[in-house]
Amino acid sequence: MRLIALFLLHLYCSTQTSGANIQITPNGTDGVIQATLNDTVTLVCESEGDTEDENELVWLRNGAKINLQEGNKKGSSRVCISPVIYEDKGATFSCYLHSNASVTASVTLNVTYAPQLSGLEQVTVEEDEMLVLRCDMRANPLVSSMLWKLNGSMVDLQAEGFTVTSDGVTSVLQASRVEKSVHGGTYECTATSPIYNTLTKSFNVTVTEKTMKFPLMPMIAGLVVVFLTALLAIVSRWRKITKCCK
Repeated sequence: MRLIALFLLHLYCSTQTSGANIQITPNGTDGVIQATLNDTVTLVCESEGDTEDENELVWLRNGAKINLQEGNKKGSSRVCISPVIYEDKGATFSCYLHSNASVTASVTLNVTYAPQLSGLEQVTVEEDEMLVLRCDMRANPLVSSMLWKLNGSMVDLQAEGFTVTSDGVTSVLQASRVEKSVHGGTYECTATSPIYNTLTKSFNVTVTEKTMKFPLMPMIAGLVVVFLTALLAIVSRWRKITKCCK
């Protein structure tokens, strides 16, 4: 008995349909299918055997069994990934004979996607408060650089009191104490991708004057104390007057 494994990759989009065929054997040296985020990927596994029972197929995703409908198991079986998501990056799909698990073939998905940077976000912050701006830099392949600008010029980390941190997923720009003359304006974070070129997100930051913030509960407690003190003084005075009139 022999297994002929044929994996067909079909990528679809709303405006155009394109296809690419990749044939892999269990001893293939490549075994990687390129896909783009939100695409639809269809994998087809075909087998030849002596009987239908012998060529029943089983699918796994990262070692976990995929549930197949009854009409999608014998001779030819397909799995559809729609849409492709972030978590599909690096996922391995394997197909093997139910009667002989050693007869198998597999492919791995390499999902490419750009950082989600676009649009204009409005931000309002008071003077002396902290300013925090975040940009999503998650991408495959990884971005080669991430730059922050304020009003068209590179952010001056020392002179303007900024800090920039990154965990590989998000780039964060912070200013611990905002000044209206320094920190107001238009910010841009720009990521450079090896395949998606440059992508930019903008922030329009408005710095307002600091408002006095009074703690409500202490104020209420203080007013209650003043009221009770005044009330006790009035009662005490009234008792003295009443006593003198007797």
